[in-house]
Amino acid sequence: MTHALLYSRAPVGIEARTVRVETHLAPGLPAFTIVGLGDTAVRESRDRVRSALVNSGFDFPQRRITVSLAPADLPKDGGRFDLAIALGILIASGQLGNITTDHYEFIGELSLNGRLNPVSGMLPSSLACLAEDRTLIVAADNAEEAGLPGTPTLAANQLARVAAHLTGQQPLERHQCQPPSKQPFQGGCLSEIRGQQTAKRVLEIAAAGGHSLLLCGPPGAGKSMLASRLPGLMPPMRTAQALEVAAIHSLKQPRNSRLFYQRPYRAPHHTSSATALVGGGSYPRPG
Repeated sequence: MTHALLYSRAPVGIEARTVRVETHLAPGLPAFTIVGLGDTAVRESRDRVRSALVNSGFDFPQRRITVSLAPADLPKDGGRFDLAIALGILIASGQLGNITTDHYEFIGELSLNGRLNPVSGMLPSSLACLAEDRTLIVAADNAEEAGLPGTPTLAANQLARVAAHLTGQQPLERHQCQPPSKQPFQGGCLSEIRGQQTAKRVLEIAAAGGHSLLLCGPPGAGKSMLASRLPGLMPPMRTAQALEVAAIHSLKQPRNSRLFYQRPYRAPHHTSSATALVGGGSYPRPG
């Protein structure tokens, strides 16, 4: 076999699109090419993967290696495809035998010694993987976040452990994620505010009816103080809502599990730009 196909995920905003990682080994002068609109970090995967394979006890094929990250028009960044690329080379070169990976997805960055490092934006990928009914294999440090939606998740510390699982020599155990508990609201309480009876009544009506709210007044009137108490008037988020909020957080860093079901509260400065508020960039990120 000189061709291998594995699946991974590329974040697009708060979603995660399927990426087909195809690997082909052809005769000719040794070369290693990655195509598919990847950024510098993706192109650098060639050096990380080569070192990780050698240091994990595998042979790096001295052939013409072409890796395609499809769809080709989808921008891709980071080292999240390292694990899939390395496994694709092992399968295409016959080092793992005749195995099937159609029901797996692989996400993880490789160290030069073959260790699996965590990546950001894992929760959107896990949600998408659950919808596709595939098992997700990730770095051990990403396992807790990846398992939040109930996705079948396998975690490993080393490339060699993933290879041993795929060949049936040493199966990985499914990671059991502990679901977050619903904690009392950690912010301030409306009862702490003296006076402001009309404003407090408006807050209660807005919270009860799910209405939008605009507070106007001079500096020091108590607008921010009142607004910070609004999340405490609202019920905890449902699981689907909490996962959506946590998916946005995971694009930068995982959300604190103690605050998983609590309504988020943000207080941006009045001089913040539109981009700072809503996010943006070549690879869209939240503000």
